Amino acid sequence: MSIPNLLPTLKPTERGEKALVLFSGGQDSTTCLYWARHYFPEVEAIGFHYGQKHAVELEQARKIADLAGVPFTVLDLRGLLRGSALTEHDQDVAAAHPLAPHLPASFVPGRNALFLTLAASYGFTRGIHDLVGGMCQTDYSGYPDCRRDFIDAMERALSLALDTKIRIHTPLMHLTKAETWRLARELDILDVIIELTHTDYNGDRSERHAWGYGRLDNPASILRARGYEEARARGWLD
Repeated sequence: MSIPNLLPTLKPTERGEKALVLFSGGQDSTTCLYWARHYFPEVEAIGFHYGQKHAVELEQARKIADLAGVPFTVLDLRGLLRGSALTEHDQDVAAAHPLAPHLPASFVPGRNALFLTLAASYGFTRGIHDLVGGMCQTDYSGYPDCRRDFIDAMERALSLALDTKIRIHTPLMHLTKAETWRLARELDILDVIIELTHTDYNGDRSERHAWGYGRLDNPASILRARGYEEARARGWLD
């Protein structure tokens, strides 16, 4: 028996003509970029250079945006975000957070709040009121600012701040990582995900695996690899 496609179930219930994708060049945001291209007539992307350890993701993001034919703007936020193994490069990204041991060291305090605020402001000046992000609360690293409750709060706050309806679409929110791989297959972008996206927190592209580039020494690559193997075992990548 065939499995119904995920894509139709993820169709936005309300949307404008234009979307702005928060784009890092990783697996999740790239899947969201192509999801947005599927449902919105016009798509732009915005990225953020905040001193992240895996800044190579922005180089890959540029390549992917060019391939997708999507205008891509990068804002320089270096020095604004601290307190994470992604911004303090001598810290272990696989450890616990020194200020909040229940969170991973890779948690960047305030990151998504800042990113969404800047994206909403940038989009407003371009007549874009639909933001798209790869946040997920199913298979994820435990970041509190990836939960839909937080996204809903930001959506309301930004709508009030700009006095217009801001919609924040999170198509991956309730998908497992295996299902995110399945969605990439439905969008016909498996090659893009495997060959071009970068997820590895250490910025390592020296090893190429069936699931893409990186090493299994950090949570991001482990989640990605585990999801790929599950999706393949379920026959979702055939």
